[in-house]
Amino acid sequence: MSTHAFGRRAGRAERPLREVMGPAGRAGFTARGILYLLVGFLAVRIAVGDGGTKADRQGALRQIAAQPFGTALLWLLAAGLAGMALWRGAKALLGGDKAGKRVADAGRAVFYALVCWGTATYAAGSGNSSGGSDQESKDWTATVMKLPAGRWLAGAAGLGLCVAGAVIAVRALRRTFVKKLDTGRMGRRVRKAVTASGAIGGAARGVVYAGAGVFIVIAAVRFQPHQAKGMDETLRAFAHTPAGPWLLGAVAVGLMLFGLFSFASARWRRL
Repeated sequence: MSTHAFGRRAGRAERPLREVMGPAGRAGFTARGILYLLVGFLAVRIAVGDGGTKADRQGALRQIAAQPFGTALLWLLAAGLAGMALWRGAKALLGGDKAGKRVADAGRAVFYALVCWGTATYAAGSGNSSGGSDQESKDWTATVMKLPAGRWLAGAAGLGLCVAGAVIAVRALRRTFVKKLDTGRMGRRVRKAVTASGAIGGAARGVVYAGAGVFIVIAAVRFQPHQAKGMDETLRAFAHTPAGPWLLGAVAVGLMLFGLFSFASARWRRL
């Protein structure tokens, strides 16, 4: 098959992706923005001494559930996350990207499908007893360590998360995301604000991922699954560094900025 013919087939495959799945993707970015904005807000509260609520997805869901029409809002959030999973899955199956990017999109589709399921079960009333991301991380690490060569598998997963976090942060600081945005539709000030929020927010997100990976590696090395930490305990750990609550506050503001960047992506990202 000629390169020209393959290009025509890829273009025909991407057309339904843009026309049908585009709105689903935009709903997904909006849902992602809500979660990160709330997690960042909760982390700011921890930094200033109000640490009663977990700064993770479940903490964010609790905040939403406490609002008027909270259950309805949770179902809308789950629908948005389902849209993200569908859009990523469609990109993996129909997109014209290289194999590596399609595999990454498939992985993201699975991730958002799981987050959607967790949000839906919480909205249905069966997620209130969960221990949140911290307990999930400990349970996952303990389960993996029971397998043959489990310590090595858990350690490899932790290292993978560290690398992923570093890549996310570096790409954010290099502003590689700009090429995915329709910057021609933005004013100059809006473009600068969106670029800054994407760079700072993405870097903060990468730092949290890498931090969680470090704790999984520590758990594997020490053969102590309880050393693994989810988002909440990882964020709290930043407050125990020499920089103290200031580092946690900086990361928390970064996560809020990433939430705002997600809203900008919902409007201006090329889907």
